[in-house]
Amino acid sequence: MTARHRVLCINKIDRGNRHEQISYIGGMNADKSRWRIAQANAIEGIESGRWAFYVVVGNITAEVVVSTSVEGRKYLKTNRDSSIVDNLLSLPECP
Repeated sequence: MTARHRVLCINKIDRGNRHEQISYIGGMNADKSRWRIAQANAIEGIESGRWAFYVVVGNITAEVVVSTSVEGRKYLKTNRDSSIVDNLLSLPECP
């Protein structure tokens, strides 16, 4: 069974660079403890069916999916929705 997790924050190597790759995603467990995992581990978990991630911005829920750049690099993004902003990149920095 796939475990579903809400992403509440991200880390990027260069936070100011809109095109810089996400290095970590993070969130909160039911017991209020924080979790944070590397993008590569999140991609592996999504592709294996072990994990699913989502983002909530305002009243919009967007699924986090794996995409591949033109250079062949896998990365995380949200599926298309009616939001203009990038749901994942608009999240705050993980502590």
